[in-house]
Amino acid sequence: MAVQQPPWSLPAQKAQEPTLKVYNSLTRTKTEFVPINGRHVKWYNCGPTVYDASHMGHARNYVTQDILRRIMTDYFRYDVHFVMNITDIDDKIILRARHNHLISNFRSGTTSLTPQLIEKVRTAWTSYVQSKVAKGLSESDRPSAGSEQDQWPKLVERFQDREWRQQGLQRDEKFEMHFNASNATFNALVQADEQLKSGQTSAENAHALIDVAKDVLALVLDKELGSTVSDHTIFRSLAAYWEGEFFKDMRRLRVRDPDTLTRVTEYVPEIVSFVEGIVKNGYGYEVDGSVYFDTRAFDKADNHSYAKLEPWSKGNRELLEEGEGALSVTTGRRSPADFALWKASKPGEPSWPSPWGPGRPGWHIECSVMASAIFGDNMDIHSGGIDLAFPHHDNEMAQSEAYHNCSAWVNYFIHTGHLHIEGLKMSKSLKNFITIDEILQKYTARQLRLAFLTQLWNSKVDFSESLMTGEVRGIEIAFNNFFTNVKALVSQAEAEGPQLDGKNRFQQPERELTDSFHASQAAFRAALCDSFNTPEAINILRELVSKTNVYIKAPGGNLEIGLVQRVARWVGDMLRMFGLGEGETQEIGWGQERSADEGSVNREEILMPYLRTLSSFRDGVRKLAIAKGDNALKDILALSDKLRDVDLVPLGVALDDQEDGKALVKLVPPEELIKAREEKRALAEAKAARKAAAVEAERQKRLAALEKGRIPPQELFRPPNVPEGTYSSWDDNGIPLTDGEGKELSKSAGKKLQKEWTLQKKRHDEFLEWQQQQQQQGQQ
Repeated sequence: MAVQQPPWSLPAQKAQEPTLKVYNSLTRTKTEFVPINGRHVKWYNCGPTVYDASHMGHARNYVTQDILRRIMTDYFRYDVHFVMNITDIDDKIILRARHNHLISNFRSGTTSLTPQLIEKVRTAWTSYVQSKVAKGLSESDRPSAGSEQDQWPKLVERFQDREWRQQGLQRDEKFEMHFNASNATFNALVQADEQLKSGQTSAENAHALIDVAKDVLALVLDKELGSTVSDHTIFRSLAAYWEGEFFKDMRRLRVRDPDTLTRVTEYVPEIVSFVEGIVKNGYGYEVDGSVYFDTRAFDKADNHSYAKLEPWSKGNRELLEEGEGALSVTTGRRSPADFALWKASKPGEPSWPSPWGPGRPGWHIECSVMASAIFGDNMDIHSGGIDLAFPHHDNEMAQSEAYHNCSAWVNYFIHTGHLHIEGLKMSKSLKNFITIDEILQKYTARQLRLAFLTQLWNSKVDFSESLMTGEVRGIEIAFNNFFTNVKALVSQAEAEGPQLDGKNRFQQPERELTDSFHASQAAFRAALCDSFNTPEAINILRELVSKTNVYIKAPGGNLEIGLVQRVARWVGDMLRMFGLGEGETQEIGWGQERSADEGSVNREEILMPYLRTLSSFRDGVRKLAIAKGDNALKDILALSDKLRDVDLVPLGVALDDQEDGKALVKLVPPEELIKAREEKRALAEAKAARKAAAVEAERQKRLAALEKGRIPPQELFRPPNVPEGTYSSWDDNGIPLTDGEGKELSKSAGKKLQKEWTLQKKRHDEFLEWQQQQQQQGQQ
């Protein structure tokens, strides 16, 4: 009989792997993520409308979406097809391009400061005050026609009152922006009047007036000449420029390019066909060359529901009008909720041919058409900012489901939360935004990404100075210090070679750290499975780093460098997975960004042998000085410390003294070492100042106590130390016997006075002793 293997049993799983759940705006709950087709994920992300500089709101949205995308691709290993659009034709783009064009032409055609120019600007200013600023004013503050100029100084004075300003913002969220534009123009007009009187009518002064008043002047010029702007390239060139700037900013923020990029202007024929399909299916109708989506017909149809994301916003006219754009014509619609699929172009707007006449796409239709062209009638994920949920995303879904005759065009809708700066919501239209270029001059791309990682992706983020200089800076320093120490320890171990002393280096501390490592890996996965809970994931990494630091610093331990290296590499890999990595990917940790001058040079490989020799010299000097125990050798120690604290700092070299007398050599960016040294010095100075303040406070306290003893006890109960007439007789020690009316004091009153007299005598004796000491010190 042939020899056989013994039977084998399938292992029983002790712990289940967590399931990825995603907060889905369609359910407002965390739901299990189930892709339609295996591990292939179809993901569409709403891109920017490109008409101005990218700001921190864009950073919040696109960096956060990039983090989620990296988690899906680099951690969960899904095969993601990530598509993003560029809105390169829209009401905002048309208006901005037209205004820029008209202001530019007007400016170039103005050669001097004239009464006619000033009058034109003043007329535009008056109109702006009445049409824009007045929206935020109360009835009593609103200037009557013709009194705007006389009333303006009074309004400027009232504008300084924060409460009054807040009331204006409650009436109109753009009140502050409009007021500031009006005030700047008013001041420019005052200056222009003075220049005209003094004969300063140069083109430079005229252009200065136009530049300040451009926001006010553009509205009047657009009303007069906007219909004459017909060149498509005026609109396209503006969008193309800002698209280029947007992607420059995204790359500086380490945001990956989309797998597929679409532009509205490249899909106009497909948009026309799509709109025809919606009309054919009974969910669209034409009015004067425009085509609208019939929300009531859609909502009544079987298997269809309008406004799946925010059904409570169906009647919100402010949101509906905002979604239609400033150039939209709303007459002729069957319902206020109906939205434009195709807009008939008016003079001064770009247009494309269609069955309904020259026109252009509505805002919402673009994403439906471009996503459908690539993904078909269904996608796994659609993402964007929460401000797009209604009406934009709800309208997208409705028109797509109407075209495809399906009940679900999107399976998972994920929305990133709002960004507030020091408590105020950012808005490009309110002109209160901080550009990405401005913020990157203050913080690094890594620090911004860390700030977003420490907040839930779908919650409101309050971006503040305290967040960046406190929590974010603390996290960055902790990780930097950890990786720097581990790299130094690994380098030191490699230089010393393997320790072949026969000792078992996997003892209880190693087992505990290994268990913590594996538990952290499991907890990290669970956190990301919990709807991408990055704040928890970062905390898990920080706790593991803390435990590893404790292990490294344990006295008398035999460091298992391989275990420490494993932990550091995994922590670094996870941070890189979040998009926090810089420099060489093979190095331990998350890397450091290198300057262009460094290129691909490995600083550690080149410098470490020389630095280690220098460190060994310093170690020897210290040992000699310590062993001899002579005070004269303190100078050698001081020189050694100067090498560490002064000479090597600008070179980016840090030396950490260890228990065994050897210094741990670390390479750190010089600016970090200098900053750390200055912070340490500042802390020491602050500590010294606090100590000095405490000593001074104690001295003042003692002086106050001594001052109480200046009065001799015999005089304590006599005027002027007590009111005249309080007592009428005293004993030899000055203790009262009778009150002011000559009545003998009670025994209890006498005892109380005796007690006070005794206390004052003690105080007075201490005062005299202190006074004598002061006199003696003065004589010396």
